[in-house]
Amino acid sequence: MPAPAPKPSLRAIAWVFLAIGMQSFGGGMSAWIRREVVHRRAWMGEREFVGGLALAQIAPGANGVNLAVFVGTTLRGPAGALAALIGMLLVPVIAVLAMGALFTEIRDIPGVEPVMTGIGAAAIGMNVANGVRMMRKNITGLWPYCLLAAIAAAIGLAGLPLVAVLIAAIPLGLWGARP
Repeated sequence: MPAPAPKPSLRAIAWVFLAIGMQSFGGGMSAWIRREVVHRRAWMGEREFVGGLALAQIAPGANGVNLAVFVGTTLRGPAGALAALIGMLLVPVIAVLAMGALFTEIRDIPGVEPVMTGIGAAAIGMNVANGVRMMRKNITGLWPYCLLAAIAAAIGLAGLPLVAVLIAAIPLGLWGARP
């Protein structure tokens, strides 16, 4: 068994997560983090990383950010968590603020509103397509499809509040998932 790598400096942690934050957009961030932290730098072992990934996935918030905080904390405590978090979020936050400022300047130009509407429609379509793909692979039997249709009708057609529908649907879904 190889000897564990020495603890990285706070600067090294920040730089690794800065690079990940600049290169990764959307999903797949945990794969980037695993490659850098486990394979390239050997800062932690596979088992430790997988445990942290599981924890990051069940904790509220974005998995990549949660995982960065876990890795930073594991490596160097609270200061490591802060270094990883700042590294991970610095460039994306600056990019979002810059895009927001740009949009504020151009939103009244003719043609911008239809473009933004199209971008919104594309994003909705991508989410629906992803949901359908996941549904095909993970939902079996008639009961989940009936529950899905009932939820869609309750919210989309009847206009019932989301929270009320979920309060009713969650116990029904759990009942339908019993062995």
